[in-house]
Amino acid sequence: MEIFMDANGGLVKLSFIPHAFDKQPEHVLVICKKGKEWLLTKHKKRGLEFPGGKLEKGETLEEAARREVLEETGAELKQLEFIGEYEVSLNEKTFVKAIFYGEVDKISENLHYFETKGPVLIKGNILDLRWGDEYSFIMKDEVVERSILKIEG
Repeated sequence: MEIFMDANGGLVKLSFIPHAFDKQPEHVLVICKKGKEWLLTKHKKRGLEFPGGKLEKGETLEEAARREVLEETGAELKQLEFIGEYEVSLNEKTFVKAIFYGEVDKISENLHYFETKGPVLIKGNILDLRWGDEYSFIMKDEVVERSILKIEG
């Protein structure tokens, strides 16, 4: 297990083993690629980030991951792989997120992208690009870096 602080001062525990924490994940983060491009979404407040969000009642983690990607980007995933999970503790609150890697089959235009402004395809080294001002604080987190390094093996 890896332990570090996030940009907001939260204590983060990252594991690449399922069910590593006492709490079950109630959120998902989906690192996506379409071919050689990274698929992000532009959150209306935070900026560019990978899609993700909360589970809805009765959903599995995989169903939530696919739904969030579709809602926020219009993308359908042909492949979805569990990568790990992480726990964030801040101000006496704790939550757990599951991390997935998804390969995009196709992207269709949505009439509504919920909290986002839709899909953004990024070419290049996302680990270098993510430091730009247009990127969300979530992208600058070690969870993203360590997950991408694991995916790229």
